[in-house]
Amino acid sequence: MKNILITGANGQLGNEIRVASGQFPQFWFFFTDVTELDICNREAVSAYVAENHVDAIVNCAAYTAVDKAEDDAETCYRINRDAVKNLAEAAREYKLDIIHVSTDYVFDGKSYLPYTEDMPVNPSSVYGKSKLEGERILMEICPEAVIVRTSWLYSSFGNNFVKTMLRLGQERDKLNVIFDQVGTPTYAADLAVALLSILAAGKPTAGIYHYSNEGVCSWYDFTRSIHRLAGISCNLVPIESKEYPVRTPRPHFSVLNKAKIKQTYGTEIPHWEDSLEKCIRLLVK
Repeated sequence: MKNILITGANGQLGNEIRVASGQFPQFWFFFTDVTELDICNREAVSAYVAENHVDAIVNCAAYTAVDKAEDDAETCYRINRDAVKNLAEAAREYKLDIIHVSTDYVFDGKSYLPYTEDMPVNPSSVYGKSKLEGERILMEICPEAVIVRTSWLYSSFGNNFVKTMLRLGQERDKLNVIFDQVGTPTYAADLAVALLSILAAGKPTAGIYHYSNEGVCSWYDFTRSIHRLAGISCNLVPIESKEYPVRTPRPHFSVLNKAKIKQTYGTEIPHWEDSLEKCIRLLVK
């Protein structure tokens, strides 16, 4: 039985890995968040790995407050870069497999073709830059690592776009939603199974991979489906990004090409609307 360390276990993805863990009886899981293990502390990471005979790490911990990161870059880099370095050094020292979760924000969103793993990166935000540096430092220290980039993550756990649109749809008669940003939602429950399946397949094939659900939509389309599935009647008005100013511009195009992960691991990926329906059933029951 392999011992698997999950960091960021109280977040959306970490909680979904808890749920999915029952499907993987060959693994023993150590679910940690900052109270159990401060991954910003290098000595603490090394000691925890040694004491618990950890065989593999799945790093779900991240600083994801995109706008706040512009004013709190130090904390953002400490979690998204420096903590990743600590995990990478522990993985190298104890010869562990490591899977690290990254983001579509490493791209600038100016493409018109789905992003493959080898397309040029060009993050435009502190968040995106910190995540890219985390990727680079991990691969530098642990060339055998696996990095999985994802986009538009949501879950029945934590705070996310789906929950916000459910709440606002019930509170308001009319809602303005951006229609000129396009991407693919990712149900964290699907990603959780995909990550654990990589470990279950044996020695992971190193490299960067992309994972989101199948299909493409705008935030407006996404919201329409959320409300339809939840039985919410709200007047949705499509607006342009420029009509909804935010501190940090979001990528206009965040569609990820998933061919590599499907070919390497035989990963089966559900369509975003099918997965959204599963999540909505959990949230509105």
